[in-house]
Parts: sequence; structure tokens; C-alpha cells
Amino acid sequence: MLPKRSLFWNLDEIDEQTVESNLYTKGLPNVDLLIRPSGECRISNFLIWQSAYAEFYFMKDILWPDFRPRHVDMAIEEYNRRNRTYGGVK
Repeated sequence: MLPKRSLFWNLDEIDEQTVESNLYTKGLPNVDLLIRPSGECRISNFLIWQSAYAEFYFMKDILWPDFRPRHVDMAIEEYNRRNRTYGGVK
């Protein structure tokens, strides 16, 4: 956790754990699968730290109001076919 003594932080005191412990999602697991309907192929900085090693599934023909449970099933089926490397190289 960042020290409360100052508004200014020493960059040497900031590490990965410091960042993670100051996110709104602290204590929750990181994202494994991020589904993005709407035809956009970007995440707009949504959970950018937490989804660093996530698999992305972009749905180009589905808008959010039309998103249904079957679309989640489609995304999970695609996710299960992928070989996750968590940032590593094959």
C-alpha cells in the first residue's frame, strides 16, 4: 500500500503489488475472458491492468442490447479452443 505521509510518491516504492492493491478490483481474480460486443475491436481502457493476460472475444455483429446467454456460450466455446500462453511465446 502506498504510504499516507505525502501526496507525492517515491517511484522506487511503487511496484506491481502497490498498483494491484490500489485498484477497485483488489482481492478479485484477474480477467480470463473479456467479451466485447458492439463491433468495436478495442477495450477502451476497461480493466486494462486486470486483463493483461486475458483472452479477448470481439463480437462484431452483436450490440449490447441484443446480447444473450447463447453469445456467452459462443465466447466460452471459442475460449476453450485457444491455447493460453499467459504472455509466453509458443
